[in-house]
Amino acid sequence: MDIKIDELLDKLSGHVKTLASTETILGDEFTLGEYSCRPVIKVGTGYGSAAGDGTDPKSKNKGVGAGAAAGIGITPVGFLVARGEEISFIPSDKRSALSAILEKVPDLVEKVAEMKNKEDKNVKEEKDKKEAKK
Repeated sequence: MDIKIDELLDKLSGHVKTLASTETILGDEFTLGEYSCRPVIKVGTGYGSAAGDGTDPKSKNKGVGAGAAAGIGITPVGFLVARGEEISFIPSDKRSALSAILEKVPDLVEKVAEMKNKEDKNVKEEKDKKEAKK
């Protein structure tokens, strides 16, 4: 039996490379209100292989064997967030996620205030239209 461990590792690493492509590291973009978001993912890989031959001392039979394995680990890191010309990174780890959210609070408060003012304006306009019809 002719074992070509180099060819086996080449095939294995090629398969892992297709799994760990740029699309895997930067996920699909999605929109959340006026924000464009793209997840960022950390990808780690590992490889191992072994080959050997030997003779059984009792039966005197000869044997040969080989194997190869690969593993891939995927961990979310955070999000790239864009609003207009502004781009920021919001990490997903517990320690920095809270501080990143707190940095965005002024923007969120501003957005909520704008929505409330717009809603109040629409209610007033509807009320004025009803009174004008009377």
